[in-house]
Amino acid sequence: MGENRLVQGRYRLLDLIGRGGMGEVWRARDESLGRQVAVKCLKPLGPYHDPSLARVLRERFRREARVAAGLSHRGVTVVHDFGESDGVPYLVMEFLEGRDLSRLLQDNKGHPLPVADVEDIAAQVAAALAYTHQQGVVHRDLKPANVVRLTDGTVKICDFGIARFGHDIGFTARLTGTGVALGTPHYMSPEQIGGDAVDQRSGLYSLGCVLYEIATGTPPFDLEDAWAILIGHRDTPPRPPREHRPELPGHLERIILDLLAKRPEERPYDARELVRRLRRGRTTGALPGAVGPAPPETGGRSRSPAWTHGMTTGPKALGTGLGALPPVSGAMLSCRWAAAPQSGAENCATSHNGPTEARRPVPAPPVERTARPAERSARHREAVRLAGLGRWAEAGEAHRAVAAERAARLGPDHPETLASRYEAAFALVRAGQVPEALAAYTDVAGARARVLGADHPDTLAARQETAYALGRLGRHFEAHQVYAEVLAARVRTMGPDHPDTLRCRHNLACILGRLGRPDDACRTALEVATARARVLGADHPDTLVSRCEVAYAQGQSGRWEEALHIYREVAGARARVLGADHPDTLAARYETALSLGRLGRGADALRLYRELIVDRTRVQGPTHPETLRARHGLGVNLGRLGRWQDALTEARDVCLLREQVLGPAHPDTLVSRREIAVALGWLGRWAEALTEYRHVAATHEQTLGPDHPDTLAARGDEAHCLERLGRGTEAGELYRRVAVIRRRHATGGA
Repeated sequence: MGENRLVQGRYRLLDLIGRGGMGEVWRARDESLGRQVAVKCLKPLGPYHDPSLARVLRERFRREARVAAGLSHRGVTVVHDFGESDGVPYLVMEFLEGRDLSRLLQDNKGHPLPVADVEDIAAQVAAALAYTHQQGVVHRDLKPANVVRLTDGTVKICDFGIARFGHDIGFTARLTGTGVALGTPHYMSPEQIGGDAVDQRSGLYSLGCVLYEIATGTPPFDLEDAWAILIGHRDTPPRPPREHRPELPGHLERIILDLLAKRPEERPYDARELVRRLRRGRTTGALPGAVGPAPPETGGRSRSPAWTHGMTTGPKALGTGLGALPPVSGAMLSCRWAAAPQSGAENCATSHNGPTEARRPVPAPPVERTARPAERSARHREAVRLAGLGRWAEAGEAHRAVAAERAARLGPDHPETLASRYEAAFALVRAGQVPEALAAYTDVAGARARVLGADHPDTLAARQETAYALGRLGRHFEAHQVYAEVLAARVRTMGPDHPDTLRCRHNLACILGRLGRPDDACRTALEVATARARVLGADHPDTLVSRCEVAYAQGQSGRWEEALHIYREVAGARARVLGADHPDTLAARYETALSLGRLGRGADALRLYRELIVDRTRVQGPTHPETLRARHGLGVNLGRLGRWQDALTEARDVCLLREQVLGPAHPDTLVSRREIAVALGWLGRWAEALTEYRHVAATHEQTLGPDHPDTLAARGDEAHCLERLGRGTEAGELYRRVAVIRRRHATGGA
């Protein structure tokens, strides 16, 4: 659209007053009624955007018109008309003479607004929200750019594009579950970040963020990385506003902190209650019995939600004029919103101790675009809770029950049914039931290809998970083929630098390493790390994951000094960005200790492992799988230093705890059992070692199959032990069986 253009024969565009990543806002004249209006219109999208994005944005426009048209309050912007002109959707609103709050702060050179203005704005916005709450509407993107103060002092709320009607939750979930982020990081509530159902109290949290910013000049969590901002909202109490600005009234500080409580139930129940408290505070200057902010809750929730992976960085969103769509850097997040785990889980190297130590993916579950209903069933919430506790077998059963319910209600190929089946498959992988997971992912991928198309992001997500399951089953050649096909489709439909494309290339690098191509793996991982640094930032978590994969590939090639250098740099970056106690920081410290051990610096490695065990125990508990992983590393290095009796004791303790926590067939448990056998062998107790080796081999064969590389490695250990016991005939026969299977795999390309 251009200047002086007549839209639909009625609205003449006069001048551009705002431009964002997805749209423009024009001052216009309604030729029929002779009045000034604001016209918001979408811009055409580039070739690499998600093909469903244009449809979603059109629905947001229609939704904004429908929601706003049903509201009549002096504090809500009026929408006059909606339509399309030459295929471009437009929205006609009242023209507001004034400045949005982000512009007021800019005009004030970042200084906070006068206290009287803050209290007046708070009262007017609270009154407008009280009205919208009475109408059953929740504004889910309240931020300074969406609050305008007119020249006469009136305050109005704009942009109801992702508002929610209480009676039409399912529609909203479908609309917002396709890749458009609900909200802006600086102003999102903890429940919004966690993907949980939101109500009016989520909007009050966002209002608390807005009031904090205009009262102090800075948002409650003013960090450069969107991922870190979200963690702050979820886990960190904000600094009291009067630490920034001592002259703020105590009652106003208390109200803001109450709005920013982590738990919704500890905030004011609705905006009407807030109006009463604001009125009482301004007249009495006190708020007896007010509830303070909730303490942070971090137990069991140490990682960010899955959909934050792939999120872009940037400063807080600033408005670009009346009703304008804000800049992409803050308003639109390149992430996926959903209940399901994140597509193509990253295979970050987390453990390399011994030939059978599993390389487990970063626990970032796959992200799905398929929306789930906002009012999730109790069974689904329980499934998510069980997954959060690491009780994957139970979580999988719960997800399968939800899938059956959805299949009966919506049909077997409905996107929500497939989303639950996808979640169930993810739980199967985590529970060690990889063959069952592969079958489930294959079925979901086939159904999505039929219903959504072969190149739909959800179809590609399911195919990417089949590749991961194939890799876990030792079918690396097949996994490589699927990853390559998915990567080509992602580049074609999303572009080479899209976060999902880069995630797939990262996984391809991992599988190249498993195929014995460490140089190719290192080169590919380095390319991904470079691209992620350019797109997301050098210290973004995804960039650091790829740098870890570079280091892992270097270690595979025997370049442990280079690997050690990267792991140390990653540990330092994560400590700066995430904190010293963050699980990802601790994971990089683990890799540092492991590299030291591989370099023969056992004493240094032992010291780091002991420090890490203390920190893991303090942060995550003595039986957490990662605490036990650090103890396993300690035992390995005790053996390297020749302290085999101590190593045996440590291995037995860790194996017992892993068996209790993870189960007897879990890969980590079997790794510990093998370490027991290794120590027994070094102590000359080969008969006892044979029992342990056979147990490991039999369990691998039962869970992974007789041809899996881990099974074959275990049979090789068993043959070596037989040889040491003088049972050469049995050992030779076992060696031959293993060699035949390996030759068959090599010639068959499997």
